[in-house]
Amino acid sequence: MAFGDQIFVWREFANLSGVYQHHGIDIGDGSVIHYRKPSEVIEQTSFETFSKNNRVYSREYPAGFCFIPDVTVKRAFSRLGENQYNLLFNNCEHFATWCKTGVSESQQIKDFIPAINKLDTFSLLDPLKQAFHGYDSDNNKNIVNTALDQIRTVWDQIQPQYRQNLDEIDIWEKVAKKAIINNRDDLAREAIKRKKDYEKKAKSLEKELEKLAIMTENLLKNQGIGREEKIDYS
Repeated sequence: MAFGDQIFVWREFANLSGVYQHHGIDIGDGSVIHYRKPSEVIEQTSFETFSKNNRVYSREYPAGFCFIPDVTVKRAFSRLGENQYNLLFNNCEHFATWCKTGVSESQQIKDFIPAINKLDTFSLLDPLKQAFHGYDSDNNKNIVNTALDQIRTVWDQIQPQYRQNLDEIDIWEKVAKKAIINNRDDLAREAIKRKKDYEKKAKSLEKELEKLAIMTENLLKNQGIGREEKIDYS
């Protein structure tokens, strides 16, 4: 680990099979800047607070662009105190990757946390409530894992569609600008119309993502299914 590195530790989900990565930026003086939990604020903490005695790894970008360490750390400091945490769109990995590469991205969200469009998200609410308040711990875990499996399946179907919509928005915006430069107002209007259509589709997908973000985060926060225990995510 070194000054300006993007570092992460593996943390387990209590009572759920699976692990997640918690990311931050190494400041080089024994401290780390990261989106801390449960405060959900970007804070500068000790290395020990960040690692919680877990092994620390460094994220490597062998074939990709990275800022030099000084810039990476400066970017991390620029967001100290931010409290706009969102599990799907602005989590600890999004923050650390933005500091390092300029792109707000979370690979583990792509690979694990689901996004949905065709699935009725709130149809899962009742079985999740049963899991939180039930008495059969084995059955509770089965209910939750079944729900997550359904959501993961839909993620694989929907995520490419969402990305395609974002790409189309960018493409038609460029077409509109070029048409205006070439004094083709007719083409510019058509390009803007198509861009708005894709924006509408993307916004609809994003609303569904937000619904699921709330449900998923509540699930993770209530990892002690059927118990009153509190889990420390700091």
